Parts: sequence; C-alpha cells; structure tokens
Amino acid sequence: CVHAAWALRDAGRAAVVVNNNPETVSTDFDISDVLVFEPPGADEVEAAYEATHAVGVMLAFGGQTAINLAGSLAERGVAIVGSDRQSVDMAEDREKFEAALQRLGMARPQGRAAASFRQARAIARELGFPVLVRPSYVLGGRGMEIVYNEGQLAGYVETAPPITPGAPLLVDKYLRGLEVEVDAVYDGTDVLVPGIFEHIERAGIHSGDSISVYPPQTVDPTMQARILDVTRAIAHELGARGLLNIQFVIHRGELYIIEANPRASRTVPIISKATGVNLVAAATRVALGEKLADLPYGTGLLADAPFVVVKVPVFSFAKMRGVETILGPEMKSTGEVLGIDGTFAGALRKGFIAAGVRLPSASANGAAGRVLVTISDGDKAEAVPVIRRYADLGYALVATHGTHRLLIGNGIAAQRINKIAEGSPHVLDAIVARSVALVINAAGPHEQNDGYRIRRAAVESSVACLTSLDTARALADALGSEAGPPRSLQDYRSAATVRV
Repeated sequence: CVHAAWALRDAGRAAVVVNNNPETVSTDFDISDVLVFEPPGADEVEAAYEATHAVGVMLAFGGQTAINLAGSLAERGVAIVGSDRQSVDMAEDREKFEAALQRLGMARPQGRAAASFRQARAIARELGFPVLVRPSYVLGGRGMEIVYNEGQLAGYVETAPPITPGAPLLVDKYLRGLEVEVDAVYDGTDVLVPGIFEHIERAGIHSGDSISVYPPQTVDPTMQARILDVTRAIAHELGARGLLNIQFVIHRGELYIIEANPRASRTVPIISKATGVNLVAAATRVALGEKLADLPYGTGLLADAPFVVVKVPVFSFAKMRGVETILGPEMKSTGEVLGIDGTFAGALRKGFIAAGVRLPSASANGAAGRVLVTISDGDKAEAVPVIRRYADLGYALVATHGTHRLLIGNGIAAQRINKIAEGSPHVLDAIVARSVALVINAAGPHEQNDGYRIRRAAVESSVACLTSLDTARALADALGSEAGPPRSLQDYRSAATVRV
C-alpha cells in the first residue's frame, strides 16, 4: 500500500488511502495525499471515492479484504483501477476459475464446490481421501483442513461456517507435491516474473507458514519455462492488469494450479528485495495503463540473482497457551524473516537464527548436542534418511520406543526414552528439564495424544520443535554448513541480477 502510494506520486497522481489501523505505516500522515481513517468497507470506500472525486480505486494492495469489495463497489458505480470485478470474480469463483483452466487446457487438483454436507461427502468419496476442504473467499487459509476419512469430514462440517449455495465448501483432492509460487505483473500483452519461490515443506502447509527459497533449488529450467507460460496464459484469461499471485504444485512431474489471486501477496516485498525489482511500482504503473515495455523492469522470467534468499516464518506459540503447533493448511505464523547468503544452506542457517530458532550444536556436550525424535507410524519410512543425517553430523539421538526400534533397526545409534504413559523419566521430563536441544515430532494433530503434549512442552520450555520432516531435512542441511563471509546489504543489492 505504501509503495503504491509512492508510485502514484511518482506518476503525478494523488493517492488517497482508506485504512483505520494506526499501527500500519500506510496511516502515517505523510504517506498519502489524503488519509481517510475509516475501516475499508464498501460504504467507507465509496464515500471517500465521492468526497475526493477520485478517478478510481485500486484494490490489489489491500489484501483479501480489499479484493472482496470488488463486486459491491462495481455495483455502486465505483471505477476499479487494475484488475476489475470480472477478473476478481473469475479468480475467486471456483466454477469460473476451473472453466478458465479447462479452456486453457491446464490441470488443477480435482475437486468441486459443495452446497451441503451430503454433496461434500459424495465429492470426497469420488475423489478419494485425503481431501482438502475449505470455505470459499477466505484469507490465510482460515477454516482450511486436510481430512482423511468421512468421520473427520463430518466433524469439520459441524464446526465450519454454514454451507450454502452462496458460500459453498470447496473440496479438493490433496496432492502432496512440491509447492511453488510466483508474483507477476501483467499489462495485457507482456508478463513480468522477477523470480520463482520454491517451498521447502510440501503442499498441505500454508504458504505463509512454509519456508521458501529463491532462486528455486530443485525446479529444472524446463519446468520454470512452463511456469512462465502458464502464468502468462492465466493472467491473460483472467484479464488481469497489475499484480497476480499464482500458487502451483508439482506432483509426479506434472504442474497443477492451486489458485490465482489478482492482488499483492506476502511474498511481494521479499521477491522485490531479492531481485531489485520494485514489483509494486511496476504493478501500479501498469494498472494506470502503462506498458511493461516502456518501464525499466523487463519482461518474462528474469535471470536468477547470484545469491540465495530464504524466507523463514516466525511463530508466537509461546504467547498462545494451548494452541496446537503442528502446521497445516491454516496459517499460524505471525511474521517472517529473511536469510541471504551465497549458498542455500548458508541462507537457511541465517534464516533459522533470525527467526529465533535455537540451533543445536553437535560439538557441544550434554543437552546442546541431543535431539529428541518421535515419529508417527505413517512417517517412519520417510524419516530414516532425515534422522540419519543428524546422526552423521554427530548429534546424540533420543527416541521413544517405536522410533527407537526403527532407528536401531536401520543402524542408527539412539538412546531410548519413555513415552508419557510409561512413567518418568519420560519425554516431557526431558523437554522441561531442557536436556535436549531440538525436538523432531512428526505426529498427528490430535490434541489429546502424546504428540500434542510434546509440542506444547517444547514451546513452553523454549526448545526448538519441528513438526515437518521437510523442515527437519532443511535444518540438517543448515546445521551441516557454515554461512559465507559477511557481506553488506549494499553488496547484495548491487549484485542482484535484473534483466532489462
């Protein structure tokens, strides 16, 4: 919002901001030409539009709240600058978006909208469990959940907002693949994609809670070219003008589209810093009618920067007693930090440190070198190479009965520790006493089981706790490396590769 206001000023236009949050920079008196300190609802925006004789309203920089106003503002005769009501509706409406993808011959996870529990159950049976369920028109993955059987689906529907034809429940086949996303600018002819973000955690964990890396580390050039072509085609089909965020999942070598949002996403500031491209300024000028070919930002997929940027989420679980810490489709992070280095592992290490993760030390004696491992049965096979990595780095492993047996059976040395039901000294005692420096707990999200109590004890005892094997694998990479020599931010900025 702030950068959009500045871009409007640079273009010789006056900027009016409607916002009533005093903690945001956008409500500072010197950011905009006019500040309307009111909640950004349809009535307030219409009143500000008429009072200031504005030529139009930009919605792309106000998050999902602003995007949701597109329909009501258009009905009131308010001119929308940038992606219009039709673009927003086509992206947000399940059936219209799927129809657009079908016209383009593009794949997305199978699924449909359900207007009742009976329809939702029938769709889930047809697709096969697990499925991803969520209300339509939501922000931050609110109400989104992966369900593995009909009982869980029924329980979800009981606590979810009422399902109606106007507010359906979206039911998708869950694909546990590699998730990537792009932030693009489209002007009707050309598209600009500064870079592609690759998520460390596989699909199923909200993008805001996932560690992500630029440039992508495992996406080959052919797939990157495919992502660019698909982004351009979707932007054109939606009639987007300005910013567009698209999330993809790569599953068994195929590219699937998860969703497209004609607005600024939380990754826009990061990709802008990493590449040196002021994406908001570019999108603002395009929304005003200018062409990318006439702007100094370039087109297509820009060349990768000669360094690695990693975004690591920050959580506030210690201040939220009783909250389940296991990650899923619903966003739980409250912030994010950036790690920059010449290598992926080095950037990742910096990101973990900046996020406040207390890294264990294999060379240290006692607790600082011990890692507690407890893995659910469904993840045990996948966990072996991940945990072996920690053993190879010199960490002392402590594990509960089932996990201990798994590790020993695969030639990985570990000390056995009691489960909670087996009596003290057990896993909670070890965590509360801080006799371990890291907990790897890949278990089911059931509040009454040992996994939940282990995760909460770790949070309340300030012991790092990882709930995803993907995250544990990434941390092992970081622990097995050293960050490169210190460099100034100015050096990184000057080194950013921008193809113009």
